[in-house]
Amino acid sequence: MKLVSDPAIAKKISKMQQRVKWQDPLIVERGIDQTRLVLADDHADDREFSFLVAGDSGTGSHRGHHPQRQVAEQMLPHHSECSFMLHTGDVIYLVGSSEYYQQNFIQPYREFLLGGENPEKIDYDQMVFNLPILPVPGNHDYYDLPLVLSLLSFTTLPIRRLLRSQLKLDVGVHGSRKGSAYAKAFLDYLKAFQIPADLAQHLDNYYTAQTDTGRCLNYQPGRFTRLPNRYYTFCYGGIDFFALDSNTFNEPEPIPKNREGREQRRSLEKRRQDFEEEKLQIMETSAQLNPENPSDAEKLDDLQGQISQIEELIVDIDKQLNTDKNTVTDIEQLKWLKQRLIKSWQNADVRGRVIYFHHPPYVTEATKWQQAQTLAIRDRLRGVLDAVAAEVGNLTQGRPLVDLVLNGHAHCLEHLETLDTGHADANIHWVVCGGSGYSLRRQRNEGADLKETVGDTSKLVARSHLFVGRHGHGSKKRRPYSSLRIDVTGDAHPKFILRPLVAEWYQRQWHNYEMPSFTI
Repeated sequence: MKLVSDPAIAKKISKMQQRVKWQDPLIVERGIDQTRLVLADDHADDREFSFLVAGDSGTGSHRGHHPQRQVAEQMLPHHSECSFMLHTGDVIYLVGSSEYYQQNFIQPYREFLLGGENPEKIDYDQMVFNLPILPVPGNHDYYDLPLVLSLLSFTTLPIRRLLRSQLKLDVGVHGSRKGSAYAKAFLDYLKAFQIPADLAQHLDNYYTAQTDTGRCLNYQPGRFTRLPNRYYTFCYGGIDFFALDSNTFNEPEPIPKNREGREQRRSLEKRRQDFEEEKLQIMETSAQLNPENPSDAEKLDDLQGQISQIEELIVDIDKQLNTDKNTVTDIEQLKWLKQRLIKSWQNADVRGRVIYFHHPPYVTEATKWQQAQTLAIRDRLRGVLDAVAAEVGNLTQGRPLVDLVLNGHAHCLEHLETLDTGHADANIHWVVCGGSGYSLRRQRNEGADLKETVGDTSKLVARSHLFVGRHGHGSKKRRPYSSLRIDVTGDAHPKFILRPLVAEWYQRQWHNYEMPSFTI
């Protein structure tokens, strides 16, 4: 039985455009850039600053412990020294439902929120951040329940009883409604303004920042903390930050309609069937466990993670099986990134660039490193960077086009560096920060070196320098959940000092520590 439904890319794009009233006449008339914000605080021009990073956090409490809350508490002592937090996506598991924002986001991150001393009084669509949380959408933030589960949910039968399992899947009576909950929680939901005069007044109140691309949203911590769009950019301390929605350019290439393609399709269909059988076996196993027993409770947490992992693998297979020549890729967003990166390099006041989005192009986590979505994202980002490199030429003076790329999706903390890829994504540092609360994953057995095969040639393209994820077995199993503090220093050529903050669940106890920092 399929547990999640992933909307088509065209539907994601059109729904999000409706929610922000993309290019509404009143917006165009005012010359407003809907992909930009200015972070209005007293330190936006400081050359040295710090920020936090978390991702894939959106879980509720496990049986007897709460990984996301532990990670949030690890970040608390850093609040006063950090300007904002970037979130790499998957804010709410399992299907991005508004039903779970209270327990899976508001409660764990209450210190970030205005009125957080009484988090139960905060509605998910009325959040105001004291310390800005600047997210990008993850795949789970777009997911919905398949129709059969939605109908069964409305009969008030708990799904876990339906499946005869003890798994807590964080599934209620509906999903994200194609990303609607995320949009209402974080975006400036202009669709709510039905009367033109009200929209005009809102734009004149909050889109007051003046930039070289027009007026834009003025993000005011503690007062107005909405994002203008699902992808956006802002400049802080001379660093250009680019936030992307990778859910709309992660579609794999269509399977060819030849002999090799038919064999590939049969292989994928067989793998999908095997995964469905494995999922049912896990559900049956879980039905035999007692959640009141501490040992069984940990096994149930592991089984729940395995179910989610299998479901993601099935979604990846479905994308490959269902992709055809009519499938949409978000060309508009990719063109926007190309143009903004070129403009960034042509601006002498900009000294560095950071991109963050959900799906990692490079990763050695066991389930994600070779997924079709991973390779599709890598290919599309390479295309953009190659085009930017051709345009900016010697302006880079030998520096990589981007100083740092931050991702989530893989449930780990990992630092990789690309080598000579043959493309403009060479020599870039990639950091996956996706271990902030949900079930952690292991590194692949193949190790830290990533290779690509073109024809008969295998080429080393990236190397992992650090991997923090699940390891050990039985009573020696360790679950190091993580977030990052990043300190930006330097002048014309900035340095990024990364400080991993770890909350490790080991032998039914929490062990909190900061790992040695490393500099990019």
